[in-house]
Amino acid sequence: MNDEEIIPEQGRTPPAAAPDASETPAGATPAARPRRRVLRTVGLIAVAAVLGLVGGTAVGYGVQAEREPTPLPPLNQPALAHPKPLPRGEGPEPFSAAEDRQVKAEGDLRKLLLPRPAGARPDGADGWWSLADYAGDFTRPGNALEHQLQLRMRRVAVRSWLSGEHRSVSVRLVQYRPSSMIGALEFVEDQQRIAMQEDESDSIGTEVKGSGNGRYFLYPVERKAGFLDFYQARAFVQKDDIAIEILVFDTRKIAEKDIRSLAERQLERL
Repeated sequence: MNDEEIIPEQGRTPPAAAPDASETPAGATPAARPRRRVLRTVGLIAVAAVLGLVGGTAVGYGVQAEREPTPLPPLNQPALAHPKPLPRGEGPEPFSAAEDRQVKAEGDLRKLLLPRPAGARPDGADGWWSLADYAGDFTRPGNALEHQLQLRMRRVAVRSWLSGEHRSVSVRLVQYRPSSMIGALEFVEDQQRIAMQEDESDSIGTEVKGSGNGRYFLYPVERKAGFLDFYQARAFVQKDDIAIEILVFDTRKIAEKDIRSLAERQLERL
């Protein structure tokens, strides 16, 4: 056996000789080459880019940290002056009970009611009135009760008297709890609206001096066979969280100055 001959080992197949390009048949497509090396190269480039970005960011933060802070430009607005607290004993004096209206409203409402005139006789409720009793004085008590609950009514003080032969007077102070609405104002506006819509009232009424929103109404006489003549006057005024309601009934004509005086004097007491 010639020394230059190479005998393949047992079980191995000798590698086939690479085909010559010149021997590739015309029209045949050469076998695709492996792309593992190309993908590996792309991955290395992406990793290098990420490392470069991170490294650049770190260097940027380091450079910025070594620099002196740049002062901000001055504000156009001058420096604000904050008031200093006054020394003890030099502050304003607190309101007296006569000057602080909230003290009055939080106190005993019965003391703010108009006193009975000399010679007048008590008539009906005098003092605190429950919500049920107050609602029962309306034509539709159920609706009145629901409406007052929605307005967050707190308490009612009332004083009633009889004077002369048949004159009946009732003064009510209705206080409401604080809420998103002003209950006293809502109630007064509702009552005024009702009075303006009634055919027998004097249209829009007359403003109560110094109230800002209070009005009083005079009604013409009501006559029915077999009954005495019937006259009435009403006043509705709102002051803070309190609604003033004044009702006057008589068998004789009610003078305008009578209802006006009652409304103005009751407002002054608040």
